[in-house]
Amino acid sequence: MDKVSGHKTAVQYLFPPVEPFDRRMLDVGDGHTIYVEQSGRADGLPVVVLHGGPGGGCSPAMRRYFDPEIYRIILFDQRGCGRSRPHASVEANTTWHLVRDIEQIRDTLGIDRWIVFGGSWGATLALIYGQTHPDRALHLVLRGVFTMTEGELDWFYGGGAGAFWPETWARFVALIPEEERDDLITAYHKRLFSGDLAQEITHAKAWSAWENALATVQSTGVGGDSPADYARAFARLENHYFTHRGFLEEDGHILARMDQLHEVPGTIVQGRYDMICPPITAHKVAALWPKCDLRMIPVAGHALSEPGISADLVGVMQKLARRA
Repeated sequence: MDKVSGHKTAVQYLFPPVEPFDRRMLDVGDGHTIYVEQSGRADGLPVVVLHGGPGGGCSPAMRRYFDPEIYRIILFDQRGCGRSRPHASVEANTTWHLVRDIEQIRDTLGIDRWIVFGGSWGATLALIYGQTHPDRALHLVLRGVFTMTEGELDWFYGGGAGAFWPETWARFVALIPEEERDDLITAYHKRLFSGDLAQEITHAKAWSAWENALATVQSTGVGGDSPADYARAFARLENHYFTHRGFLEEDGHILARMDQLHEVPGTIVQGRYDMICPPITAHKVAALWPKCDLRMIPVAGHALSEPGISADLVGVMQKLARRA
């Protein structure tokens, strides 16, 4: 889940724009090449940014949470989205492929350990990466925590969030026949992978609009009209992962393995009024994580660019820089 919102007032908290000093396409096998960039200080404290979705892609705004005089900032587009190729492809595209890709990036760039920064699906991936490679994570910085459980998916695609946004929910379900509305992930999957490009784009835009509409605490319930290529990749990849429940072994996979992070410090910045990833999940994760600092932002939703979330994340990264 997740797309960076356009909330302009958040900009005041961020560092000035910085251009990458390195851009490359990295062959990760299975027919995939992924876009990787580095910015900031070449010999700085390394931080890897895991974008949301799955399928959201990285953006220049994501560089601006880190002091470029201190941090070596690594962004990449996960398989199938952004500048990675093939575009919108779900072949050989699972959580475990992405964990392997992150390790290949780290090894390729000659980094021993790094801070892992991710929100929404990026937080999911950060937790799984940290549990798989705890010796490589200096610190996990998470926002809008999502753990890919049935309960979380049912909240967002089964009517929970729709109870707060009935008019927006009505638009989302309107494209699906009534007899299929008991399982919207499956119903949308049928259309997002139909092979009919026009149908795929129509449903991709509706899928994306539903999520984008609920991203900020100031939302009017209108999700906008995402570009067709972006929406198709975002919706197909997100739906693919949700259909397969993140390719995890069991419901509650992440929570059952929090002991793997026993020695890894972490910070969670969570919007109190996050309609996409409700705070109960962040609370559950923090309760099982001895070295976690859970920070609830009082008037904030889900988006990375929410002013209170942006301010707190910048503060967290400055604090970590002082400790390094």
